[in-house]
Amino acid sequence: MRRSTSNVLALALAAALSLLHPARALPASPPPDDPLPPTVLQALDAAHLPPDALAAVALPLGHDAPAWGWRAQVPMPPASTMKLVTSVVALDELGPDLRGRTTLLTAAPLAGGVLRGDLVLQGGGDPDLGVPQLWALLLELRQQGVREIRGNLLLDRTRYRPARMDLGREPFDEWPEFPYNVIPDALMVAGDLLPLALQAGPRGVQAATVPPLPGLQIASRMTLDDRPCREWDEGWRPARVSHRAGRTRIELHGAFPRDCRVRTALQLIDRDELAGRLFGALWQGLGGRWRGSVREGAAPAGARVLAEHLARPWGELLRPMNKQSDNVLARLLFLELGVPAMAAHPGASTAELGAAAVRHWFEGHGIDDDGLVLDNGSGLSRSERITPLQMAALLAAAWAGPHASDLAMSLPVAGVDGTLHRRLADSPAAGWARLKTGSLRDTTALAGYLRDAQGRPWAVAMMVHHDPIAGGSAVLDALVDSLARGGTPALAAAAPARRGGATTPGRLQAATASPSGAR
Repeated sequence: MRRSTSNVLALALAAALSLLHPARALPASPPPDDPLPPTVLQALDAAHLPPDALAAVALPLGHDAPAWGWRAQVPMPPASTMKLVTSVVALDELGPDLRGRTTLLTAAPLAGGVLRGDLVLQGGGDPDLGVPQLWALLLELRQQGVREIRGNLLLDRTRYRPARMDLGREPFDEWPEFPYNVIPDALMVAGDLLPLALQAGPRGVQAATVPPLPGLQIASRMTLDDRPCREWDEGWRPARVSHRAGRTRIELHGAFPRDCRVRTALQLIDRDELAGRLFGALWQGLGGRWRGSVREGAAPAGARVLAEHLARPWGELLRPMNKQSDNVLARLLFLELGVPAMAAHPGASTAELGAAAVRHWFEGHGIDDDGLVLDNGSGLSRSERITPLQMAALLAAAWAGPHASDLAMSLPVAGVDGTLHRRLADSPAAGWARLKTGSLRDTTALAGYLRDAQGRPWAVAMMVHHDPIAGGSAVLDALVDSLARGGTPALAAAAPARRGGATTPGRLQAATASPSGAR
């Protein structure tokens, strides 16, 4: 694709400072790094991390304070801060009112309460189709007079390509059963997770599906331990699943806390089987009859709609996606970015088209995508990369855009809620900074918005990438605290000497003249 000829730094700063004025063409060489604050150097020392494990930038939003950067143009793993890229581009390209849906359809005749043919359960990127929502869909079917289905349940996942992206994929880590590891598809019945109730008792751990599912047996071999109930998953070991004569047996292993009861949902059986067993149990509970099988395929031409469930608008779903760092929601939204181009590009996967939509947005906003690596849009990836400057420039563009409030309301608030509720509580950033967190085994990151002591807003992006990573969060918290106390003038006053030798103090704004009309 065509690259911008202007330096990415200049473009990002122009977006941050003037928001509406074009950037000047400038030399491509990056400016030297600014000094690191003493508190950040101390945190790096305490964590035994080298300075080059950190990359960060702070861009002023609508005021002329100097920008600040440290290795700002180095591509880094963003971890879950990549959800900001998906959020910003989706708000602009798809709008906050986009809603997923799940539809019941059929092309079969209905006579005397009997549907004489297949029933289609069609996925439309609906992340809200839990057990209660599926029950409500089937209740609507019953209220239309359907009491018996003499056909199969057809699962239509064709909204995305391929329909089953989970098949043949290696697990991301050693905990594939847990919700964060679900690879979404267009039809996510109960989130593709088996609902479970686990309870410790005098004879060990009892386990049951919620609701009970005929043909599925759960046997617990879990032992009891003394860890707190909130840490029940720490003792989990992979379950053993076997199939015989149309029945499924799940054997649970590991340890579970004494005097503990947990309602959870885990990825333990194939999603086709899960959909079929939930459908059968709920339909039978409503007094319906069905003896067909489950298969995958597209709805036939001319199928008529019998019932439909609408998900919450994505403007609302961004809140749990970003505040709680929900990987499945982010991956689903990333796929939605690719849907509009599927008909024009039949040979491309939906994920590839979603990535192309992100790059097109970057180009349209004058942000060079050199070094940007896209995978699934959630940050749960070993390959995704972005520079802090690219991330901050994206945030600056979003700040000036029509959906700024939708994005800001979705971000965790320092010391208050989401994944930041226990961080920065004693900092001036508490209650003000809205920052997306990110964490992988070798990466920790923060990106979003904060205000300094004068009330001036900043777009910030910062990442620590190192193995081991222990103490990386403290480094980023120290940097956020320094910015919240004084903005970049305070950072600029830091001693320039640092480990690895001194470098010539630089300023990101040295790459561009401050435009007039800053607001």
